[in-house]
Amino acid sequence: MIASVFGVLFDGFAYGMLLFILSVGLSVTLGMMNFVNLAHCSFAMLGGFVTVTLTNELGWPFLASLPLAFVSAALVSVVFERVLYRRLYRASDLDQCLLTIGIVFVSVAVAAYIYGTIQQPLNLPLYLRGSVSVWGQSLGVYRLFLIAVSIAITAALVAALEYTRFGAQVRAAVDNQRMARALGIDVDRVFAITFALGSGLAGLGGALAIEIVGLDHAFAFTYLIYVLIVVAVGGLGSIAGSFVAASLLGISDMAGKYYFPELGAFLIYFVMVALLMWRPVGLFGRR
Repeated sequence: MIASVFGVLFDGFAYGMLLFILSVGLSVTLGMMNFVNLAHCSFAMLGGFVTVTLTNELGWPFLASLPLAFVSAALVSVVFERVLYRRLYRASDLDQCLLTIGIVFVSVAVAAYIYGTIQQPLNLPLYLRGSVSVWGQSLGVYRLFLIAVSIAITAALVAALEYTRFGAQVRAAVDNQRMARALGIDVDRVFAITFALGSGLAGLGGALAIEIVGLDHAFAFTYLIYVLIVVAVGGLGSIAGSFVAASLLGISDMAGKYYFPELGAFLIYFVMVALLMWRPVGLFGRR
């Protein structure tokens, strides 16, 4: 019994960390830039397909493909931010939703045209396969790697946004754009970098997700709802909130599928409703 509980907690936490990497970028852009980017998972899907192409077709090592997944999603997002998104920063939420959900439809169609509609395989290196024994428990190596990456990303984001000059500029631009511009802050540049950072993390999450949940042309739709749940439960703009919410939801989802198979994946929605009834603005939300 103890072994099964520990296994569920470990697998659920690893899955939660995957949700965290996928969603934290949206939490930053939605919470700090007040832009409803429903195309966030399209950038995650892009990062996944970049990794699949580099590893399967060009023979790149998996770890070497991860920075390219991040950079590719970030660069593409900068183009979208400059050409499309910037025009709608002051538009209504409905306008932002219509534009970005349209981008999701286009990205899904493009992915299906180029890669087909089948699940994409991924050649993981041998050192990330299998499991290791820790205190008599068998833990998946890749899941340990995923947890380590998530913790490192959390520490880096908190340090960047809370203790650096750039983080102060982001908070100032969000709070009062006119005053920030008067102080000499290039608000457009700050927003572009912030957006690229969030989308790049989505691309990295999409690459890391292949081994756990798979990758196909509908990825941008399939995981959009999970990402939105994490952001809503954690609270807009809160990195710590996204981390805690993703952990709770990942463990709840795994426990539901293991202990209550008749509920299947619905337990995660029950947990979401309960948490939002208790904290309507999210666990760490301020508004």
